[in-house]
Amino acid sequence: MSILYESTLRSLPLLGRGKVRDNYAVGNDQLLIVTTDRLSAFDVIMGELIPNKGRVLNAMANFWFDKLKHVVPNHLTGVAPESVVAVDEAEQVKGRAVVVKRLEPILVEAVVRGYLAGSGWKDYQATGSVCGVQLPPGLQNAQKLPEPIFTPAAKAEMGHHDENITYEEMERRIGTELSATIRDISIKLYKEAADYAATRGIIIADTKFEFGLDKNGKLYLMDEALTADSSRFWPADEYKVGTNPPSFDKQFVRDWLETQPWKKEPPAPKLPDEVVKKTGEKYEEALERLTGHKLA
Repeated sequence: MSILYESTLRSLPLLGRGKVRDNYAVGNDQLLIVTTDRLSAFDVIMGELIPNKGRVLNAMANFWFDKLKHVVPNHLTGVAPESVVAVDEAEQVKGRAVVVKRLEPILVEAVVRGYLAGSGWKDYQATGSVCGVQLPPGLQNAQKLPEPIFTPAAKAEMGHHDENITYEEMERRIGTELSATIRDISIKLYKEAADYAATRGIIIADTKFEFGLDKNGKLYLMDEALTADSSRFWPADEYKVGTNPPSFDKQFVRDWLETQPWKKEPPAPKLPDEVVKKTGEKYEEALERLTGHKLA
């Protein structure tokens, strides 16, 4: 078992640390992304680490990048992470890092929802719609939507909450043509992934994608894809409309946090050992169910 709160590579320039990933420059046109075992919930980084989480997320994202590369190209280069760091730093990147193309990120998250859940359910109860998308009346919590819907979000600065925006606002921010391309690709990615996951006993209720452009304006899928951090995974055999299904993702942590007297601002409450342990087990089970392989 390996645990990493943050990487400490000296052989490459550190560009920044996100909630979960540390980014380093590899020359002028590539990045090394190291996925740590940090966990964020409600956009706040927890003080406790989830053992092996970074390796699970890395393996899961790489699985989906490969499986969906016929839909849209992704940022992976195939360069071995161990080959771009010092020998004594190889252990920090082993199994938890990727070398990727350096892209210009599009500052809109592409969220696709196939089921009514989480903030979408709250929005629907209040307005009958989700992020401005009108839905049929009478839907229940966790119910499958007639068709997946695209509900973008604006990327927030570190420590702030991403903000749901309408599709029209997305068009104003990045343009009509690029918005339509991202929407159509995101829905296609979601549908293909959801169909596959269903054969493995997992419902993908919703997910978010991030995209970037290269110097020639070519669109790439980047960051992560269909992981337990960026998606809501439900076990199909325990799914029931009208209830919050148990999940393979960090919803387990969110549910515990919702019971705490906390304003969803740092510092976060200390996660009990049992919550940390169960969260790690859920991530690893999701990887095994989806890919058919245990964490190496």
